[in-house]
Amino acid sequence: MALKAARPRGSLRNQLLRWLILPLVVLVGLNAVSLYSDALEAADIAYDRSLLSSTRALAERVSVRDGKVVADVPYVALDSFETDTLGRIYYKVTGLKGETVSGFGDLPAVPKNVPRSDLYPALVRFYHAQYNGEPVRIAALHQPVFDDSMRGIALIQVGETLDARRALSRRILLNTLLRQALLVLAVATLVWFAVRLVLRPLMDLKHEVETRALSDLSDVDPDLVHKEVRPLVLAMNGAMTRMHDLVATQRRFIADASHQLRTPLAVLKTQAELALREDDPAAMREIVRAVAGTTDSAIHLANRLLTLARIEHGAGRPAGSPVPLSAVAGQVGLELALSAVQKGIDLGLDVVDGEDTTVEGDALLLHELVANLADNAIRYTPAGGKVLLRVGRRADGVLLEVLDSGPGIPPEEHDKVFTPFYRAQATLEANPGGTGLGLAIVRDIAAMHGAVLALGPGEDGRGLNVNVRFPARLHPRPES
Repeated sequence: MALKAARPRGSLRNQLLRWLILPLVVLVGLNAVSLYSDALEAADIAYDRSLLSSTRALAERVSVRDGKVVADVPYVALDSFETDTLGRIYYKVTGLKGETVSGFGDLPAVPKNVPRSDLYPALVRFYHAQYNGEPVRIAALHQPVFDDSMRGIALIQVGETLDARRALSRRILLNTLLRQALLVLAVATLVWFAVRLVLRPLMDLKHEVETRALSDLSDVDPDLVHKEVRPLVLAMNGAMTRMHDLVATQRRFIADASHQLRTPLAVLKTQAELALREDDPAAMREIVRAVAGTTDSAIHLANRLLTLARIEHGAGRPAGSPVPLSAVAGQVGLELALSAVQKGIDLGLDVVDGEDTTVEGDALLLHELVANLADNAIRYTPAGGKVLLRVGRRADGVLLEVLDSGPGIPPEEHDKVFTPFYRAQATLEANPGGTGLGLAIVRDIAAMHGAVLALGPGEDGRGLNVNVRFPARLHPRPES
């Protein structure tokens, strides 16, 4: 299944700036609203206190004369009120029986649902109203009045237009927005420089990687970046190490392959030159037969090289599918039966009936593994010898054994024979035309399938026993 293409992430710097500055702007905006609300509340309290002061000053001029409530309010006092409040002033003095004593008789009355203010030790109520088409703020103060003949409470109302309050509100709003905007600008500038400074090591890492030579696969110093980015650098170093190993393997493979192919090609060229100079038909046929043999050896070597290259440069562990190893061994036995018969070798297959020898892996690669082991055993076993393919179930998995009665391999060379093109001394004597690639191919296929490969003596201590232990199936199929 194809992997979904990743969406481009964009600029890390821009994302950091967005996630830092945008929430900051929102928070500063909320703070500005809160500050503006608090400032308006403080301004209203200040203006209400001033309005109450004017009302009290007016109440001091209210008295009782000859049994009537009178208000001595000269025009100078009204002018003083207007000068103090920076707005138009309206007032009304109401007597004990609700009659208008002085002022503007049509000034709006006190609404019934207006509570008494708890901020001042006075019977005062503040409320908004409309008067002469303008919004006004009115303070209504209940003032006790009395003389020797009567006693009661008069109502003094003083209202002012909201021009001064509105001007102050606009001034507070503009000042708040200006200061908050300057704060956002200052913080955004600091954040921009901070992000640029913090991301500088990443830019240095980018420059370090970009300016490297193509052949430079050395590690990058993790100390170039911050602690949080070091795992990425370490992973990159690991990838470079694997790439270095892959390049080294390819170079070694190319060098070894060219060296191994040079010999048969040189022999072919020599045989072809001899054939060109030969006039005897019988000798010519012998040379052509030798050319055919050398060609077969070169083809066999090329096929082994291609197989090894495909396995070494494959994509790791193959996709798992159930493969009956006993069936694979039986198929290989049938394919190599003719070669064994021509050499007089007794080729046998030993599989216990009823045992589940299924492993998970790639059927073609497992066939290649068994075929290489069996072919090697037939090649290096002398005429009249025996080769046995044995497959069986064990507690920890499936065991494949290939036993022969050939010259065997000394224990000190067991690890070396898995190296490409390495050939033990005994095998050189038994088959000088070998390639030294069979066990290297077997090693790689076994590793890809998680199998353990080991060498040991054959039956009765003679020959060689190559055993491959495959792990148990991780997901066995349910029986149908």
